[in-house]
Formats: sequence, C-alpha cells, structure tokens
Amino acid sequence: MKEQGLMSKQPGKHAYKNVQVERPDIPNLLARQFDVEQPNQVWCGDITYIWTGGSWHYAAVVIDLFTRRVIGWSLSNRPDTELAARALDMAYEHRGKPQHVMFHSDQGSQYGARKFRQRLWRYRITQSMSRRGNCWDNSPMERVFRSLKSEWVPSTGYCSINEAKRDVGYYLMNYYNWERPHQFNNGLPPAKAEKLAKMVSGFS
Repeated sequence: MKEQGLMSKQPGKHAYKNVQVERPDIPNLLARQFDVEQPNQVWCGDITYIWTGGSWHYAAVVIDLFTRRVIGWSLSNRPDTELAARALDMAYEHRGKPQHVMFHSDQGSQYGARKFRQRLWRYRITQSMSRRGNCWDNSPMERVFRSLKSEWVPSTGYCSINEAKRDVGYYLMNYYNWERPHQFNNGLPPAKAEKLAKMVSGFS
C-alpha cells in the first residue's frame, strides 16, 4: 500500500451512551441462569452498530436462549425503541406467539422505554434486565455480535443499507442458525440443535 500510495479508510469511533441510573423496577430475574430447559422460556435481546453507507446503522437482535437461535432482528439508522420493538415483534410472530416467556436485555434506554415495556405487557412477556455495567449478565448476546462482526461483516462495512439488510439477515437467520457450528450445542447449529431436542423431548 505504501508503494502504491494507498491509504486505508477506517470507520470513525462509535460513542456509547452510558446508563447513569439503576433500574430497580426491572430486576435481573435471569441472574445469569443461561441454561434453560426448553424453547420459548427465555429470550435475550441487544443492539449493536454496523458501518453502512457512510454512517452508523444499528441492528437489534433477539435470540432464544435454549439453543442460542436467532428468532428476530431489525436494522435501522436510529438506535431507538422502534428498532428494538420490531425485532421483538418478529420473534413473537416467528415463534407462534408463545406464552410465559421471559425477555432479558441490558439497561439500554430502548428496552426501558414505555413503548417497549407496553409491547412486552401486550405479549404477556416478563421483563428482566442486566445490572448496570455488567455486560456478562447478557453474555449470550455479546457472543452473537462477536461472531457476526469477526466472521461476517466486512472490515470496511457495507456500501448501502439494502446490502447490509440482505447480508446481515442471511447470516443471522440462515447461516448462524442452520450452518454455523455452535460450541454451546456440542457443534450443532442452533436451529438443528433445537429441531433435534424437539424430536427427542417432544417440545412444541
């Protein structure tokens, strides 16, 4: 690159907003009990950022903790409550509108907003939140994002939002769920591990 007079272009640093207050009204019910007994018992959600079309865009993802399967996601240029709600809506519809689910997230403002909490109430979903500043309280989501960014997303990001939606959507719902081996499932991809568990145990 030096001989050719080339310079690399890197995305700018992304600034996080730190939570300043604890949420005693939304307790950490999950308490790092990440091994659950069946599908649709506990879902986890989080938001990450992706460089797309010359600016930051944001992906909200929901997984089923049973086999770490991705069950909902959404992409937007704003990390707002609507983004988190769309990912939750997709998960709820995709899983057949289950009952008695717990939804766990970090203390992001999107998940504590009235609009999102009302959506959970409408779906009869119990809410759980990580403690402030404890990323390990939602570590399964951190693992999904680490895999997405280290294995799949181009180092220079995407050229357009449409390209990002196609590529990220394929990774999450197809490759990650159906093809990528997952250590938690003894080498089986999440969707295949869930399918096997249903055959063996008769989960609906």
